[in-house]
Amino acid sequence: MNNIVGMFRKSRNVLESGGITPEVEEKIRCPICKAIDTKRSVAKNKMVCPVCGHHYRISARTRIKTVCDKGSFQEIPMHLQTENPLHFPGYANKIESARLASGQEEGVICGTATIRQQPCAIFVMDPQFMMGSMGSVVGEKITRLFEYATEHDLPVVGFTASGGARMQEGVLSLMQMAKTSGAVHFHSQKGGLYITVLTDPTTGGVTASFAMLGDIILSEPNALIGFAGRRVIEQTTKKKLPDDFQRAEFLQDCGFVDAIVSRTELRATLERLLKQHRKGAGV
Repeated sequence: MNNIVGMFRKSRNVLESGGITPEVEEKIRCPICKAIDTKRSVAKNKMVCPVCGHHYRISARTRIKTVCDKGSFQEIPMHLQTENPLHFPGYANKIESARLASGQEEGVICGTATIRQQPCAIFVMDPQFMMGSMGSVVGEKITRLFEYATEHDLPVVGFTASGGARMQEGVLSLMQMAKTSGAVHFHSQKGGLYITVLTDPTTGGVTASFAMLGDIILSEPNALIGFAGRRVIEQTTKKKLPDDFQRAEFLQDCGFVDAIVSRTELRATLERLLKQHRKGAGV
């Protein structure tokens, strides 16, 4: 009887604490400093290691929750479906696996939101969906978001996380670079503000197009940012590259990134930038 009562009390304590007790709470080890902490503690710090500041990769939905005002995000329905135009072997299965793994239909989420009461259009690429690679649907969704923002006089905040253009769609994927760049240019011509936030990793055709076209380019610390891979560049140039090559800090030193901002400070930074650059704001 005492054992049964003890089990009941333990079950009640688990329920009252949200299903987590100190002895069973999941632990997480930082891959950089090796510090061990509870996953809940790291999550409260926006998935940033409280010891060394390492930024864990997060899903698009999680990023929206960390940046946008609660309940403000409204996804723009576009009803686009990824096809297999080149009949690439296994591509349909990869897409289905990515949907199951990420819970998303494609590698980017687009919508409108407020960030500390500042309205904007926002797109967030999802590294959990084929590493945020850019196919025809991703390019079309981002293009339509910029067109929507231009029509409704909204600034755009974009979070990039990508392995580049999607090889399974060949030249159709590469053409998204030109299409998205054109939409960014038109938005800029109409006086629209575009802020990019580069996250780990941002590479390939995404870097070579809309990721680096922002009026203001921010980055999370130590994010991998580049076009071709390090090994390819070393083999082509026959030179040894610096250890921090293609990291956010290196790009900032070279003038490609305006500021490196921790995820814990990002909402406040975006609020300030959106306020300073909104139309009609005082100088």
